[in-house]
Amino acid sequence: MSRLREERRALNRHDLVRRATAILDDYGIADLTMRRLARELDIAPSALYWHFANKQQLLGAVADHVLAPLAESDRRDVPWQERIDFLCSALRDALLSHKDGAELVSASFASGQTSLMITVLDRLAEAAVTAGLGAVPAALAARSIVYYVLGYVADEQSRLQWDSAGALQDGQSFLADDAGLTDPTAQFGFGTRLLVDGIDQLARQSSPIG
Repeated sequence: MSRLREERRALNRHDLVRRATAILDDYGIADLTMRRLARELDIAPSALYWHFANKQQLLGAVADHVLAPLAESDRRDVPWQERIDFLCSALRDALLSHKDGAELVSASFASGQTSLMITVLDRLAEAAVTAGLGAVPAALAARSIVYYVLGYVADEQSRLQWDSAGALQDGQSFLADDAGLTDPTAQFGFGTRLLVDGIDQLARQSSPIG
């Protein structure tokens, strides 16, 4: 049996994703490549293509690993407003738990390589339908919410990295006391409330009773 075949047989997709996630956490998304992963495992890069056709598939698998806590996290037993708030907070927490998490998931979402983001979209759309929106506006609302969370956390992580490197002046720091906005979680919650209020208002406008 050739060395390449032996390497392929020895590799486990789950272990590969975990090792790739470790690279992400240690070095960031820029270093998360097929070659870097192969070097970490001391194997030929071609052995990885048995599990991932390209780098995009690898990134998508890592993105789903990052989002794994959301797989079973939902709150269908609460009002739709609270469900959206819960889903947004859970998504933010998952992204923040890994270096460059928002950038990774955003890229994988754009390339259609993350299945769990579709699950998140479906749950958000379901909540918007419960609010009174039709299927199409509910789907658009779900995407708007996801774009907000990804954008907010991408900015949050970028600023935190600059802060940790000491590259920001006091007035530029993410934690600067500017108009009392010192709590990133409170700022994030304000944005989600705006979105929830917008969905509620749109539902009222489209209601035949309202």
